Amino acid sequence: MDGQICNGSGLFCAFVLPESSKVIFSAALRAGGQAVGVYDTDTTLIYRKVFTNIGKAYNPSTGVFKAPVSGIYYFTFFYHAGGEEDSKLTLYKNDEAIVGAYDHDSDNDATDNGGNAAFLQLQYGDHVYVTLGAHSHVWGCDLLTTFSGSLVTEL
Repeated sequence: MDGQICNGSGLFCAFVLPESSKVIFSAALRAGGQAVGVYDTDTTLIYRKVFTNIGKAYNPSTGVFKAPVSGIYYFTFFYHAGGEEDSKLTLYKNDEAIVGAYDHDSDNDATDNGGNAAFLQLQYGDHVYVTLGAHSHVWGCDLLTTFSGSLVTEL
């Protein structure tokens, strides 16, 4: 069977995915340990600290993931922020808001953490990215505010 490798007896076999099926990325918002935002408009976050980018589908210059093959993908994003401003992050597929994570400012809440995740059916060339909502902020640190995704299965 194409893509299948077995030991000599054929008792133990594994399926090896073709290179196009290997799509995994994980990146963090690098901003020198300071706040990112507050902006007057919704802004695409650019996660510049790339931990892994197998398949090179994530662009650390734009913050945008571009699907190299049609399939089901899994995406996550997490954030950390100070409580003095709102935090509003939204995961987009092309121009459609899919899921969000929000926290309102508070005088008695020093820090906020949040995130969300989604399985998405993507076609070749679809874009996925995270925006920071207008008049909100997150903390830019290599450890705390992240965006990740992987191909689960091709269609």
